[in-house]
Amino acid sequence: MIEQKTIDKAEVGRILALEEGHFLDFKAMAIAPAKLSESVSAFGNTAGGELFVGVSEAANKYLWQGFATMEDANGLFQVLQGMTPLSNNYNATWLTCAEASGHVLQLVIPKTRDIVFATDGHPYIRQNAQNFRVTGAANLERLRLDKGVTTFEDDVVNVSGDTITNSETALRFILQQVPSAEPDVWMKKQNLLSGDNRPIVAGVLLFADEPQAALPKRSAIKIFRYGSREEEGRREQLAGDPITIEGCLYKVIADAVERTKKMVEGVKALTPQGLAPAIYPHETLHEIITNAVLHRDYSIPSDVQVRIFDNRIEVESPGRLPGHVTPQNILKEQSARNPKIVRLINKFPNPPNKDVGEGLNTAFEAMKKLRLRAPEIEESANSVIVYIRHTPLASAQDTVMAYLQNNPEITNRIARELTGIRSENSMKNVFLTLKDRSLIEPVPGNETGGGAAWRKVKKRK
Repeated sequence: MIEQKTIDKAEVGRILALEEGHFLDFKAMAIAPAKLSESVSAFGNTAGGELFVGVSEAANKYLWQGFATMEDANGLFQVLQGMTPLSNNYNATWLTCAEASGHVLQLVIPKTRDIVFATDGHPYIRQNAQNFRVTGAANLERLRLDKGVTTFEDDVVNVSGDTITNSETALRFILQQVPSAEPDVWMKKQNLLSGDNRPIVAGVLLFADEPQAALPKRSAIKIFRYGSREEEGRREQLAGDPITIEGCLYKVIADAVERTKKMVEGVKALTPQGLAPAIYPHETLHEIITNAVLHRDYSIPSDVQVRIFDNRIEVESPGRLPGHVTPQNILKEQSARNPKIVRLINKFPNPPNKDVGEGLNTAFEAMKKLRLRAPEIEESANSVIVYIRHTPLASAQDTVMAYLQNNPEITNRIARELTGIRSENSMKNVFLTLKDRSLIEPVPGNETGGGAAWRKVKKRK
C-alpha cells in the first residue's frame, strides 16, 4: 500500500524551497523509469536519500507539476520492484494539494546492505547533487568494500605462515585458550591461512607480533594532543610529538585506551563552575576506540587517529560505514565489515568486544550517566569520525545561567565553549531568549562587538 497524503500550499512551498544535494533529488514527471533507476541506485549505494517525482525546473525555479493520475506512475513502480536488493525496501507517498497541479510521488530510499544496480546494469553512487556511474573492476571492488559486500580481511598477505603460527602472540593465545591445539592446525580450521600456507589479513592483524611490518599504514593507532579548542588541530598546537601505538589488534586497543586516558588526565575543561579536570568515561573511550579498530576498512592505507583537544576527543576510523548502517541508525543496526576479526578477537581473554553489537550503546549510556552530551558520529567521504565532547547535557539556557551563578559575566565565546554550540549567531539567540525572559542583560559598555558580555539581571530595589 502506498500512502496518500494531502498537504497545504505552505507545505508545497517548503518542498519547492529545498535544494538538491547529497540526500535530495527532484525529477520531472516525464522522467524515464530507467533514468530514475540511476538516482535510486545512487542513493541506495551511498547514504540513502529522498526523491520527489513530479517537480520540474524552469528559470532556476522548481515547479510542482505532478501526475494527472497515480496510475500514470505504474512504470516507475515496476522498475523499482525489479531493483534487487531494493525491491519493497523503500517508502512511497503520494502528495496532493488542492492548490497545486497533480500528484507528486515522494520516494525515500534507504542505504542498502548490498549493491543496487540501475536498469542499465551499472551501479551508481551519489556525490553532492550528482549521480556517478561506477565503471571498471577496481571501482566496483571499491564499492563492494565500502558496502561491506566483500572484505579486505580475507586478502592473502605475502608473508610466511610462521608470521602468525609461530609468533609470541599466537603461542600465548593457544596456550591460554585452546591448549590442546597446534597453532597451524587451529589457524587452518579458522581459515586464517591460504592454500599455500600464507596468512590472510585478519590472521596477521590478530596474531602477528608486528602486523605493521606486513601491513604498514593500516594497523596502528596514532594519538595526537592539541592544546586548543579550535575546530581544526594545527601542527603548532601539538603538545608534544604524536604517539604511535603498534602491535596486534588486542594489544593496540588496550594500549591506545590507556594512553588516551593518561593524556586526558592533564586536560582542564571549562564548566559552569570554572576550569575542572576533563573526565571522560572509561567505557566510552574503550568502546569507541574498539569500534574504530574492529570495523574500519583495512583496504585503506591509513591508521586510526585519536585526537585529544582541550574540550573534546575525536576518533577517526578509515572507511565509510558498512552495509545499510548510517550515523542515524548505528545504535540499532549491525553490519560487520570484518566478521573474522570480530569473532576471533572475542576469543581472547577479557576481550575488548565483550558485548558484541552493544559497544556503542554502552559508550552513549556512560556519557549520559556523567550528564555529558552523547557522542556525535559523522561520516565523511573516506572515514567515520566520532566526536566525544565535554559538553553538559543541560540546555544551553540552563548552562549559561549556571555559569552566571559563579561568574559575574559571560561572553559569546565562553558560552559556545560551555554549550558546544558552534555558531555565534545561534549562541546570540540563546542570550536574546534569556533577555526576553528578563534573566540576563548586556553588561553596560560591552553591548556590541567582540567584547559583548552578559550578566544576570540585577534585582531592582
